[in-house]
Amino acid sequence: MLSDPRFSSDRRLPGFPSLTEDRLRAAPARRTPLVMMDPPEHGSARRAVVGEFTVRRMEALRPRIQQIVDEYIDAMLAGPRPADLVAALSLPVPSLVICELLDVPYADHDFFLAASATLLSLSAPARERAAAAEALHVYLAGLIARRREHPGDDLLSRQLAKSDDIEALVSLGFLLLLAGHETTANMTSLGVVALLGHPDQLKAITTDPSRTPAAVEELLRYLTIAEFATSRVAREDVELGGVLIRAGEGVVTLGNAANRDPAAFPDGADLDVARGARHHIAFGFGPHQCLGQNLARLELQIVFDTLFRRVPGLHLAVPADDLSYKDDATIYGLYRLPVTWDAA
Repeated sequence: MLSDPRFSSDRRLPGFPSLTEDRLRAAPARRTPLVMMDPPEHGSARRAVVGEFTVRRMEALRPRIQQIVDEYIDAMLAGPRPADLVAALSLPVPSLVICELLDVPYADHDFFLAASATLLSLSAPARERAAAAEALHVYLAGLIARRREHPGDDLLSRQLAKSDDIEALVSLGFLLLLAGHETTANMTSLGVVALLGHPDQLKAITTDPSRTPAAVEELLRYLTIAEFATSRVAREDVELGGVLIRAGEGVVTLGNAANRDPAAFPDGADLDVARGARHHIAFGFGPHQCLGQNLARLELQIVFDTLFRRVPGLHLAVPADDLSYKDDATIYGLYRLPVTWDAA
């Protein structure tokens, strides 16, 4: 279904399934965002930016990402115990990385983090979501206008060299800022909890870090935090799995269920870092598969390897049942993750 052009990604179409009735009005409407485009518009827009996220380009970032992770772990170890791993590591690492990719002043990250949290909330009033979207739009428009006058060596400047469409770049920047930190931050926190809860699985990667890439794939499958990112609406009558879906009807795709389908993943409810789960759909599938998946994989590998190597005695500072989960957000995660560690 995710690769079938008879299903549309355009959230503005009648019948498109939405978790909140007014969610579409909170999105910037000046240009169609990449995630809402259908062919042929989507193909050309994606090709213009996909080269920014190749494996080779992301690997070139490894030394800088390693430096960022080490610096935040240094600060955490020098601070009080327990620490909130979300605030100390999970959130700032991908936030700083995406800021540097876009050359967004990190001093402004509190602003876009707050705006992102509002936009991803299922409980925030529509007027607050709309205000957050407008504030982000104004901020990015100003940033891109300044970049046009003074280009640099960053993603937005390189895109400006290809196109002078400010509104299209604002839409792209909006997407990258929103998706570029929130998903990886939540995967980091939830991945740490999952590994701490499965010490045998954790030992497998701490004793042999070459297993970490496979462990990251398994964690992505096991957690599948962007559960509703791949919903669609039928453009015409389609039979799917023996069920007739009428034109105009929405389809909610449950990636978490697919990633635990026993036909694809035997014993899918179990975490098994040796599984070899690369064929999961945590990043979606088809034309809209996540642009930043190579960056997310790299960040997660570096964080897990570095954190558990440098803080081998890391453990939860509260019972697992007391953790604060994001049950009211479109991207699943943790609000806080209190951790502590054995003294050196």
